[in-house]
Amino acid sequence: MNLSIAEISAMLGAYILPLFRIGGMVMVAPIFSSNFINVRTRLIIALAITLVVVPTINTPIPVVSPLSAEGILLIAEQIMIGICMGFMLQLLINAFIVAGQVIAMQMGLGFASMVDPQNGTTVPVISQFYMIFITLMFLSINGHLVLIQVMAESFITLPIGNGGIAAESFRDIASLASWMYAAGVIIALPAIGSLMMVNLAFGILSRAAPQISPFSIGFPLTIGLGFVIIYITLPAVGNHLVNFADQMLQMTRMLVQNNG
Repeated sequence: MNLSIAEISAMLGAYILPLFRIGGMVMVAPIFSSNFINVRTRLIIALAITLVVVPTINTPIPVVSPLSAEGILLIAEQIMIGICMGFMLQLLINAFIVAGQVIAMQMGLGFASMVDPQNGTTVPVISQFYMIFITLMFLSINGHLVLIQVMAESFITLPIGNGGIAAESFRDIASLASWMYAAGVIIALPAIGSLMMVNLAFGILSRAAPQISPFSIGFPLTIGLGFVIIYITLPAVGNHLVNFADQMLQMTRMLVQNNG
C-alpha cells in the first residue's frame, strides 16, 4: 500500500499532537511524575494513554507539519495545556505535604527530616507519611483514572488548534498556591488546636510546679500525643482528600473549557 506524504502526515498528526498534551500531563501530574518512574516509562505510559484516547476524539485534529512554524506553536500549546493540568493536581498533593510540615513543627519533629525519594527534596517525616498515605488514598479512589478521563474530555472541551488556555487562567493557576496553603492549614487544624492545648497545659504546669522541667517531660509527651492525634484525625484527612480532589478536578475541567 502506497501512502502519500499528506496521508502519512495526517496519520502522524492525529496522534502526535494529542501525545504532546498527554505527555505534558504525565511529566507533571502526581504519581506519574514520581522519580520512581523513569522518563522512558513515562513516555510509554503517555503513548499508551494516547493510543486509547485518540480514537475517542470526535473533534477534527489539524493536519500540520510538526517541523513547520505552525506545528511548533501547536506542539508548545499542547505541552503547556498538559503541564497546567498536571500542575493543578500536584498542588493537591502538596497541600497535604504542607499540612504534615505544620503538624511536625507543632509536635517538635521539624528537625526529623528525610529525603523524599519521589520528589528528591528533604521533608519532615510526618510530611512523608502524609504523602504516602494520600498517594495510596488517591489510587484507591481511582483519582488517576479520573485524571485520565479529564484529559480525554479536554480534547472535546478545548480542541487542538482552537486556541490554548486563556491568559486569565494562568493568573488563576498562580492563585491556587494560596489555596494550597489554606488547604494545608485546614487539614492540620485539628492537630494544631490539640497540640496547642497540650503546650498550654505544660505552660501552666511549669508555672505551678517550677521544679518540674517542662522540656524533659513535655517534649517526649508532646511527640507521643502528636502521634495519637494523627492516628485519630486520619479518617478526616481521607475525607479532606475526597473533597479537595473533587474541587481540584472541577477546577481542571473549568481550565480546559473552550475559550472561544
